[in-house]
Amino acid sequence: MAVDVVMPRLSDSMEEGTILQWLKAVGDEVKRGDELVEIETDKANMTYEATDEGVLVEIVAGEGDTLPIGEVIARIGDAGEKPRGTQAPAKVEAPQAATRTETRTAATKTVQADGDGRVKASPIARRMARDLNVELSRLEGSGPGGRIVKADVEAAVGEAPAPEAPRPEPARAAPAPSPEGAKGEVQVIELNRLQQTVARRMAESKATIPHFYLETEIDMTAAVKARAELKELAGEGPAPTFNDMIVKACALALRQFPRANGSYRDGHVELYARVNIGVAVAAQDALVVPTVFDADRKPLGEIAADTRTLAQKVRDGSITPPELSGGTFTVSNLGMFGVTNFAAVINPPQAALLAVGALQPKPAADPETRRVTVRDMMGVTLACDHRILYGADGAQFLARVRELLERPLSMAL
Repeated sequence: MAVDVVMPRLSDSMEEGTILQWLKAVGDEVKRGDELVEIETDKANMTYEATDEGVLVEIVAGEGDTLPIGEVIARIGDAGEKPRGTQAPAKVEAPQAATRTETRTAATKTVQADGDGRVKASPIARRMARDLNVELSRLEGSGPGGRIVKADVEAAVGEAPAPEAPRPEPARAAPAPSPEGAKGEVQVIELNRLQQTVARRMAESKATIPHFYLETEIDMTAAVKARAELKELAGEGPAPTFNDMIVKACALALRQFPRANGSYRDGHVELYARVNIGVAVAAQDALVVPTVFDADRKPLGEIAADTRTLAQKVRDGSITPPELSGGTFTVSNLGMFGVTNFAAVINPPQAALLAVGALQPKPAADPETRRVTVRDMMGVTLACDHRILYGADGAQFLARVRELLERPLSMAL
C-alpha cells in the first residue's frame, strides 16, 4: 500500500513550503536517502531526501505549489500500484483517446479545470503565463491530475503556434504612462519566502516581546594584541576574528547566567542545557542565522572554523536545516560597516541578542596606570526580553562578557 509523503518541516520556524522541482518522476524507483524533491522554505531552498523505499506512484503537489507542513505532496508504493486519485474521476477521465485525434493542435488540447471552471495550474505556471502572455487554456498539463506546471509554460513558449491557432486581435495603442506623482516612478519588489518570513518574525518579535536595551563600551586593546599573536601563530592559515572571540565570551557568560540562555513560552520560562550561539549572516537581501552548537565547550579555533564554514554555506545556498535550528542566543555584528552602535531585534523565542559595533581607537583611562591613552574600544548593545531578564540580570551578563573580552586569556582556561 502506498505511503504518503508529506510536506516536511525543514526548519524550526517553517510553516509551509513551496515545491520547486521534483527530482524523481512518477514510476521511478525510490530508495531511502534518494533526493526526492527540492523545496523552498522560509530560510533556504532545501533538498528533501526520501525516508521510504518503493516506486513513486503519484505526485500530488506540482512545481510551484505551496502547502502547509503535513499536507500530502506525493505517494510511494509498490511497482504497478495505481495512484489513489485525488480528483473526481468522472471529471478528468471523460475526454479519452477515443475522442482525440493525431492531428490535435495546441488550440484543441484538453485542459483540466477546477470545479469553478478555472484552469488548473500551479502558481508559478500561472504567473509565468501571465508574464509571457501565454493562454493557459491552450496548454495541456503534465502535472498530477492534468495540472499545468512551469515546464508546460516553458515548452509552450518555445513552440511555434499552429496555423489555425492564432486569434486576430486589433492593434493596441501603447498605454499612456501613468503619472509619477510626487514620489516619482514607483518600483514594486516582491519579497521571496525567506524575506517574507524574516519580516513576519521581526514584526512579531517587536510586537510581542518587551525589549529593553543595555549599552556599554568594551576595551578591546588586549584582544587586539591577542589576535595579532594568533595570526602570527596561524601563519598563512585563518586566525580567529574578533567576532569569534565575542561568540566565545558570550557562550562562557551564558553558562554563568542561564536565564539569558532561555526563552519565554506560554507563561513560563525555559532554560536550556546547551549553549548554541546564532551568528547573523547577510545573504541575498535577507538575514540568516546559522548556529554554532555547544560554543561554550569549543576552543576558539574550532569556533572560528565553524563560523567560516557556516557563513560560506549561507552564501552559496548549501546551509542545511539542522544548521539553522537550535540557537539559544544570537550575536549580530555590523562593525565591519562602520556602525558604532545599534539596537537589534531579538530573534524569537530567544531571551537576548548582542549587537556589536565597530572597533575604534579612542582616548580612555588605562585600567592599570589610570593615565589617559588611546585604547581600542568597541560599542555593544544587549537587547533583552523583559519577561525573562530584568535590568540587573542583563547588566551582570553584559559585564561578564566585557570582563572576558578585556582579559582574553581567561577564555582559554
